[in-house]
Amino acid sequence: MAPPTDDVKNWMNMFRWIVKLIRDEFDVDETILVRTAVLETDCSLMIEQVEAILGIIGESFALSFPAGTLDEVVKLEELCMLAAWMKGLYRRPEFISDEFEARCRAANPACS
Repeated sequence: MAPPTDDVKNWMNMFRWIVKLIRDEFDVDETILVRTAVLETDCSLMIEQVEAILGIIGESFALSFPAGTLDEVVKLEELCMLAAWMKGLYRRPEFISDEFEARCRAANPACS
């Protein structure tokens, strides 16, 4: 079960929410869940698990992650910043491509 989303008001709250999700649902040691952690290698998550995380985040925050998200997002911090931006809580992350930005904006009107 995903944590409640009521307290997620900025990208750092989003980061903490996602850390709790990964810790609780995928049994990843919280000490590993640092900003620079690579989801698949550092966190030992399989691609299917990362896709499930995107699904839970999408469902919990009414977000739609477009195709190619996992080509743009590698680190925990990137996932958090992307989700926060798509929810309208953060500025556009610098690491995403212009093409991916357009796909995100088309799928998520709150992107600012």
